[in-house]
Amino acid sequence: MLELEHGFRVVDVHARLDPDAESVATVGRDVSPESLQRELHQAGVVRAVVAPGPRPAGEGYVTANNAVARLAVDRPFLAFARLSGPRDPGESATARLRNLASSPEPHHTDAEDAEQYAYDDRFHGFTLDPVRDGLPTEAVLEVISDAGPPVRVAAGEQFPPETVADTLCGYDFPVILSSFGGFPLNRGLMHDGIDLLEEYDDVYLDTAFVRYRELLERGLLEHPDRVLFGSGAPSTHPDVSVMEVLTLDVSEDLMRRTFSKNAARVVPELGPGES
Repeated sequence: MLELEHGFRVVDVHARLDPDAESVATVGRDVSPESLQRELHQAGVVRAVVAPGPRPAGEGYVTANNAVARLAVDRPFLAFARLSGPRDPGESATARLRNLASSPEPHHTDAEDAEQYAYDDRFHGFTLDPVRDGLPTEAVLEVISDAGPPVRVAAGEQFPPETVADTLCGYDFPVILSSFGGFPLNRGLMHDGIDLLEEYDDVYLDTAFVRYRELLERGLLEHPDRVLFGSGAPSTHPDVSVMEVLTLDVSEDLMRRTFSKNAARVVPELGPGES
């Protein structure tokens, strides 16, 4: 595939890096760090946030996080640590009762793990997928709140934007709502994700897997400082994600903010002086 010629500096807040063959078998598509780097380069992406994909049930993320941090060295990658926890992310009465009785298991992220990640210069933020991995304990979230790095959150039908707000937006860290909060392709939830920006100053949206032009344009036009480019690589080729922004009916200034300026405010290491 030919490199895109678009003239923008592009940074990516949403990419997956599978550190080993087992991870590839779990989430699919065998993409090495070299292949991911090459695909990002073809799309004009100069720097990308990477985190491990899901691990099998009952297995924690310490090894995978450390592997991703190691693979990020000397590459245009920034590692985010993936966290797990014992709490059910649902808001049903059953979920609340289950959470009252829940306690962390050995494979869950504990407060000590979170503190090590938060102050380890190999990691630049966190990623949560509560439906797959459970929601971390309040103690873990308090540690992250004290440190203040950004947290990217997978949201959708089982963990909608409203629930993200109830469980995470009271803490003192930026929340990046992946896929506008509506993965996969839930138009109503994506609108809810945009609405959330009216209520919370430290919530941002990433564009990964948002395939609806009117939603992308609404987000950029209504909240020009709060939308961040995310490719979703390697599940989708970053060329596709870049082109979806390039073909929007918005100004070059809004594209420039989405592709790089906004992300550098949330993750300073993505700024021009860092790549």
